[in-house]
Amino acid sequence: MAGSNGKQKQKSVRNMVLSLGVTVLAAGVIYLFVPHEDGAPDLPRVDYRVELLTARRAASYPVVAPQGLPDTWKATSVRFKGDDFDAWHLGFHTPGGEYVQVEQSTEKPVTFLEEATQGGRATEVTEQIGDRTWTRYTGGRYDALVHQEKGATTVVAGTGSFEQLTQMAKALKAE
Repeated sequence: MAGSNGKQKQKSVRNMVLSLGVTVLAAGVIYLFVPHEDGAPDLPRVDYRVELLTARRAASYPVVAPQGLPDTWKATSVRFKGDDFDAWHLGFHTPGGEYVQVEQSTEKPVTFLEEATQGGRATEVTEQIGDRTWTRYTGGRYDALVHQEKGATTVVAGTGSFEQLTQMAKALKAE
């Protein structure tokens, strides 16, 4: 009787190993034949015109948005929080797959800049872009260009290069 119990255990272990092998094989076949994307997801383009009009009517400062950027710059996020320091946000996916955002707020600059630049710090480098002077911020998750004026702070930040950040800053209009 002891011998038959040992054979049952062997059969049970063998069946478990075979079952595991079939499961792994099936998972491999499914992985090979089911389509999947290896790249970044294709983010949908958002239309930010309504939010922009709302922000421009409600905010206590001139709200900016880009004009004349190539269509390859895709707006992917937008929000205006009138009850949260008139916070304006507009995010873009760049042609090279980077991210660039425009942030504006009347919040205390120290607090606002920490969040908008993702921990960046001011450098000694400034740029004259149009009629605005921008300060470069580096060292955080995002690089940024920062402009302070009329009780509000404007930040162009993201994973994009300073060339891309400058391109966005040049395109910003308050009209």
